[in-house]
Amino acid sequence: MDQRSQVREFLTSRRARITPRQAGLPSYGTRRVPGLRRSEVAQLAGVSVEYYARLERGDLSGVSDQVLDSLARALRLDDGDRTHLEDLARAAGPAARRRRRPAPAAVRPTVQRLLDTMTDAPALVMNGRGDILATNALGRALYAPMIDAARGAVPNHARFIFLDSRSHDFWGDWERAADDTVALLQAQAGRDPYDKGLTDLIGELSTRSEPFRVRWARHEVRQHHQGAKPFHHPVAGTLHLTYEALELAADDLTLVAYGAEPGSGSEDRLRLLASWAAGDGSLHSERSPADT
Repeated sequence: MDQRSQVREFLTSRRARITPRQAGLPSYGTRRVPGLRRSEVAQLAGVSVEYYARLERGDLSGVSDQVLDSLARALRLDDGDRTHLEDLARAAGPAARRRRRPAPAAVRPTVQRLLDTMTDAPALVMNGRGDILATNALGRALYAPMIDAARGAVPNHARFIFLDSRSHDFWGDWERAADDTVALLQAQAGRDPYDKGLTDLIGELSTRSEPFRVRWARHEVRQHHQGAKPFHHPVAGTLHLTYEALELAADDLTLVAYGAEPGSGSEDRLRLLASWAAGDGSLHSERSPADT
């Protein structure tokens, strides 16, 4: 990943989404570019055209918080986009490589013990690349198709979604899962463009998956701290689960825990999943009836 290219493509994509009318600007004649012109963004942000052109060429080094605020207003960035712009600006600083420490390849024992105490909720810990680094017993059961597909390697959300056809059966809403995963990778690329593991992953997916390439080009950035996801589990059937994502700030990792609405069919199927996990817990074992 080239940091300057990320900046250029992000700013260009956001500029293209805003019409002069939306920005309260007059529009005359035929326009050669979608959305706003560079000069119009510069006018709205209160900077010179030359300065904005430098920013859009990918050079955010030394940009002030005041300019970032002005750009965010001019481009109508939401909270996720604004955070991404700030991350890109930090990554452009001279000490970016020196400041960023590599994310751990495994969780600390205390984190694993915390996971193991969560016996009634599927839970996992993942890094910014979407690697699943640890789970509790119910989390392993829920994500068994992804873990099984990894064949002993570290399971990764993006590889499973874009490179394994079984993901279409596992995710109740594959399109949304794909969009969300790419948005998370975009956010991570803004935070740490020098992460070789992330660079290799994006290169692999860009080479092998057209659906990934299309989504990557959109530069969508969203933060997902809570919500709901549907799963089609080969043993437990269809589960509609809510989730909470909690940042493990000391490790730069995220703990995700799932739950079902009390009294729902998904709660019953989660109990079925727990019973299965307490037994063999293998997708190759005899399967229980699903969606009963």
